[in-house]
Amino acid sequence: MSWGCVTLCVRGAPSLFFMPLAHVCHSMSQTCVHCHIRCPAQAPRADIVNDKSALVKRLLAAKEAAAERPLTDSPIFQLVDGFPNISSDKTDVFREQVRYSTEIKARLETARKQGADALRAIEKEISGSGDRMNTGLKNQESGVVIDLFLSYREVRAWKDMIALVDKMPGPLAVTVMVQEQFSLALNRNGEGERAERVLRDLLERRGASSETYGILGRVYKDRWETASERGDRFLARGLLDKAIDAYLRGFEADWRDAYPGINALTLMELREPPDPRRLRLIPVVTYAVERRIAAGRPDYWDYATRLELSVLAQDEQSAMNSLGDALASVPEPWKQETTARNLRLIREARERRQEIIPWAKDAEEALIQRGKEIR
Repeated sequence: MSWGCVTLCVRGAPSLFFMPLAHVCHSMSQTCVHCHIRCPAQAPRADIVNDKSALVKRLLAAKEAAAERPLTDSPIFQLVDGFPNISSDKTDVFREQVRYSTEIKARLETARKQGADALRAIEKEISGSGDRMNTGLKNQESGVVIDLFLSYREVRAWKDMIALVDKMPGPLAVTVMVQEQFSLALNRNGEGERAERVLRDLLERRGASSETYGILGRVYKDRWETASERGDRFLARGLLDKAIDAYLRGFEADWRDAYPGINALTLMELREPPDPRRLRLIPVVTYAVERRIAAGRPDYWDYATRLELSVLAQDEQSAMNSLGDALASVPEPWKQETTARNLRLIREARERRQEIIPWAKDAEEALIQRGKEIR
C-alpha cells in the first residue's frame, strides 16, 4: 500500500486555532500541517474513512494544544497586547482593525441591541454546547471571542465577561486588554479587591499604562464613594488620594491620553479643600483632548472630556457645545452614565461649598436621558 503526503495550510492560523500536528512549520503568516494519508485511488474505502476520522481527531487535538501557545505573530495579539497607540483606544478600534467572521460580527452587533440573553445564545452556539465534540471557545476565532467579550461589556453583563475569560485560550486571556477589561468587570461586579490584584499584577508584569492605571483609579474611586456614603471620612480621604495618584500616574504614562487626566482633575476638585495642582494640570489635559479632536475621528470620550473640563472651568458656552457633540456620538449607554456620574460628583462638591452652577445639572440630566433613549 503506497502513501501520499498532504499539506494543510491555514493562513493566519496562529490567530485562529493554532495547530501543531505530526509536523508544523511556521512560515510568515501561514501554518502548514503535514500528515500522511493513503491515496484515495489506492486505498480501500474502509481505510479512507478511518484515515479521515483519524485526521479530524488529530486536527482537533492540535487546535486544543496550540490554544496554550503565545499569539505574538497574530494581528489580534498585536492589537490587544501590544497596541502602539493610546492604550485606551484598544477597545474602541478593535472591530475596525481586526478581520474575523463578518457573519458573526453582524450577529453580535444585532444581539447587542437585544440584550445579554441574545449574546448568551450566540456564545452557546459558537462554543459548541450540545455538540458531541464540545470543543468550546478555545477553538473559535480570537476576533470573535474578543468581540463577544466587549459585547457583554456594552450591555453591562459583568458576570458573563468574568466567566468568559476562563473559557478563552490561555494566551488570549492573559493579554493586556483582556486583563484590563476583566478587572473593570470585576470592579463593576463588586469585586474591587480582586480587580486591584489583577491590575497590580499587570503593572508589575507589563509596566505603566494609561489604561491600566485609569481602571485602577476607578477601583479606588468607587471605594472612596462607598466610604463617603457610609460616613467614614478618614478612610474616604485616603481612598480619594489613592484614586488621584493612580489617575495621575496613568496620565503621566501617556500625556496624549486625556482619560486619566480628566479623572484626576475631577477628583482634585472633589477634595476638601480642592487640590491646588488641578490649576496647573487643566491646560495640559485640555491641550491633549483638543489635539485628539483636531486630529480627526474624535469619539465620545473626547467630547465628554471636553465637557467635564468646561464644567470645571465654569465655561457654560463651551460646556453646552461639548454636550451637544457628546449626545450626538451615540455611544453605549454606560459611557454617558459614567460622565453624568462625574458631573454629579462635581456639582455636589461645589454645592457643599455654596458654589451653585444651575446649567451644570442640566448637562447631567441630558446625558442620563440620552442614555435611556439609546438602550
